[in-house]
Amino acid sequence: MNDIVDSYDLDRVRVGVLGSHSALEIGHGAKQEGLEVVVVCQKGREKTYTRYYRNLFSHILVLEKFADIVSEENQEKLRELNTVFVPNRSFSVYVGYDNIEDRFSVPILGNRYVLRAEERDSPRNQYYLLQKASIKMPKIYDSPAHIDRLVIVKVPEKHRKIERAFFYASSPEEYSRRAGERVEKGIIDKRDLEKATIEEYIVGAKFNANFFWSPLDDQVDLLGFDRRIQTNLDGVLDLPADEQLEARVQVQNVEIGHTGATMRESQLEKIFAAGEAFVATCKKEYPPGMIGLFALQGAMTKNLEFYVFDVSPRIPGCPCVEPTSPYMKYKYGKEVGPGRRVAMELNRAVSQKKLREIVT
Repeated sequence: MNDIVDSYDLDRVRVGVLGSHSALEIGHGAKQEGLEVVVVCQKGREKTYTRYYRNLFSHILVLEKFADIVSEENQEKLRELNTVFVPNRSFSVYVGYDNIEDRFSVPILGNRYVLRAEERDSPRNQYYLLQKASIKMPKIYDSPAHIDRLVIVKVPEKHRKIERAFFYASSPEEYSRRAGERVEKGIIDKRDLEKATIEEYIVGAKFNANFFWSPLDDQVDLLGFDRRIQTNLDGVLDLPADEQLEARVQVQNVEIGHTGATMRESQLEKIFAAGEAFVATCKKEYPPGMIGLFALQGAMTKNLEFYVFDVSPRIPGCPCVEPTSPYMKYKYGKEVGPGRRVAMELNRAVSQKKLREIVT
């Protein structure tokens, strides 16, 4: 990657992104900072980028499938455009970690090797990193037989493996009953239960804390907070309590959107401390560290303790943060969302001739 970035025309560096998940955030932020954007789309799901928001993208590459991005021909096109690629969740899922780590010879703004830690069944995964960072996290159960309090069970959906079919239980018996119901209805596969994560359910106010770590000045920015809108959970919760019990709808917690949030000012130091601890741990476990955007999803309990139960080691995909969060405006005197913060870092690295420091 060092040789590739050294060969780039620094006056014509462009931002690259996969056309899914958070590409509009990246496109808009890059345009705000005067950078051109290369979007890589999959045929059949490209209209958002080629038609409805065509104004954000200077270069469009439409492929038969996202994974084709690793073909040498397509990589060469990206390198010819002096592309620095920004990873999102779709990039991880559709291109795959082995391809990203071993075959994708295009500079990534971020750490390509920490992306795999998002998967809970990987070595040195997000739980490992949270424990190493001494960040409060839920208790994890190695067997349903040990359930002794309310837990949330995270298991892939049967037909859409990238989605998780959460369910709740307070005892081994309740786990067996609810798991059996979902297997019978075809929501989950019995074999996937063997690899399911059984996690203590933290009762508290939910917050996704969105961060950016810059290796250029070793500082952590708090971009702001968001909360998830989930289907069909939100639909069930809209019903009166007696109707929820009568309907007996299986809740599936599929993320469909986000809303902005703020946190009481007196608690912000706890959030910064968690972000800084995570960054410090990643420097040791995944050098050169957690470059760029990441998020710690958690809950603030009634005792004002922040527990983290999910990590996004890439752009979280929450376009509501820029217009609803004041925290970057406090620091930079202007609204700065995830995409713009990426573009600001790229511009600064180019101007300081330190592009090597922000890519892997």
